[in-house]
Amino acid sequence: MTLFWAVLFNLLLYASAGAQSEIPGTPWSQLAPEERQTLQRFSDRWDQLPPERQERLRNGARRWSEMTPEQKDIAKQNYQRWQQLPPEQQQRFRERLDHFRQLPPEEQQRLRGTRQWFKSLPPERRHELKERWKNLSPEERRQFRREMQGAGQGAGGGPPRSRPHRPAP
Repeated sequence: MTLFWAVLFNLLLYASAGAQSEIPGTPWSQLAPEERQTLQRFSDRWDQLPPERQERLRNGARRWSEMTPEQKDIAKQNYQRWQQLPPEQQQRFRERLDHFRQLPPEEQQRLRGTRQWFKSLPPERRHELKERWKNLSPEERRQFRREMQGAGQGAGGGPPRSRPHRPAP
């Protein structure tokens, strides 16, 4: 995941976090000045937020403070794109994220590795693969996923291993 999405998820997607735990809440007045500045939009309701949400927001603020100006610019652009998405698309994205978080850590890591591999491809190759994917039928997509899962992953979650090309008989 990009750093932006991690921050965005921490800042936006936990509005409906319901489970309470033993983590004590942190009063607004006890936050560091940098945290208060980054989390200003939550100041009026901070003390009513569940402790888990407060902790996630603080973690997001910490990651934000560690970003370079370029990373912050990219994050802001991505956030603007997020805000322009229709609510249905935002909801689908939240559901996919919830599903991802319920996966075992090994599966999450495998998916992160595959995503990183895809991002490392030249833009032309990524575009080519996206177009190819769009043109597949639902059954062809399921078959493609099965083949990719069967092919395994390279070391470190790299690209899926391709099968050798066999000439037609």
